[in-house]
Amino acid sequence: MASISLKNVVKRYGTGPKAVAVIHGVNAEIAHGEFIVIVGPSGCGKSTLLRMVAGLEEITGGEIAINGKVVNDVEPSDRDIAMVFQNYALYPHMSVFDNMAYGLKIAKVPLDEIKARVDKAAKILEIGPFMARKPRELSGGQRQRVAMGRAIVRQPQVFLFDEPLSNLDAKLRAQTRLEIQKLHRELGITSLFVTHDQVEAMTLAQRMIVMNGGVMEQFGTPEEVYTCPATTFVASFIGSPPMNLLKNAPEAQAGVITGIRPEHLDITPSGWALKVEAVEMLGAERLVYGRWAHSATDELVIIRTEESHTVPALGATIHVTPRAEKLHAFDATTGKRMAAT
Repeated sequence: MASISLKNVVKRYGTGPKAVAVIHGVNAEIAHGEFIVIVGPSGCGKSTLLRMVAGLEEITGGEIAINGKVVNDVEPSDRDIAMVFQNYALYPHMSVFDNMAYGLKIAKVPLDEIKARVDKAAKILEIGPFMARKPRELSGGQRQRVAMGRAIVRQPQVFLFDEPLSNLDAKLRAQTRLEIQKLHRELGITSLFVTHDQVEAMTLAQRMIVMNGGVMEQFGTPEEVYTCPATTFVASFIGSPPMNLLKNAPEAQAGVITGIRPEHLDITPSGWALKVEAVEMLGAERLVYGRWAHSATDELVIIRTEESHTVPALGATIHVTPRAEKLHAFDATTGKRMAAT
């Protein structure tokens, strides 16, 4: 296991006035054995940040240290990390066993130790019956487990996962998330996991880095990020459906955006008046979409209710009341969270 330290990490492509900055001074201290998820939309810099930790991208500014050792100029092969990619990167002509053992053979690890490491990883990942097969004979989920097994046998200080589940269908993604959680519990290896999927981030992370446009908007536990978002971007990106961010709420002050999660709006006899525009049935719950009934604005408000509630008619006017303790306030200019008064 190893700690990871990111100090004012910057990445720019090009030089001089035409240089393009893609990572803007990221700072994070990651403890031994932590599972950290880097999450954000496409193009936000999350994979670039991971690749800088791996040594696959040069660092323009700042400092990256692994276990106290600055690795800015250290080759990837000397950083004691193992990476799992989105596309598996398996050798098609090799068996599962040989794919997992290949890196150890190159490192001249004794054959009996190679077999012991591969057998142990195969048992952890439940791929023992497939060791003689070629990658083309495996499902997508099985191939991803082989890719993880290849990383495990390296016995690295750090695991780096670059969107490893994005090629899997929804059922396999859920199953593989559980396997990754189990794997981390058993091995306890410090891990960085990149994803654009906020469900993956919320379910896997011990702490998460939320990226936006190359900026780290927030670094905290899933609960902290969900219940106390630092910016309007975090509030809108984390949560499905996202937080309501309202400029025209009745209580809103000038220059303030009012935030409220859909599950914290209750349908009541009086309160905010909304005209129902759509209703989505989602099994045990439903989402009601409404717009202000007596306002020229077209601001949309989402309410999450339980299946036991009566379904409001389309076009009807309903009233909702926000739970006062669940209201959030953000600066309309900066988007940053405002301190409670």
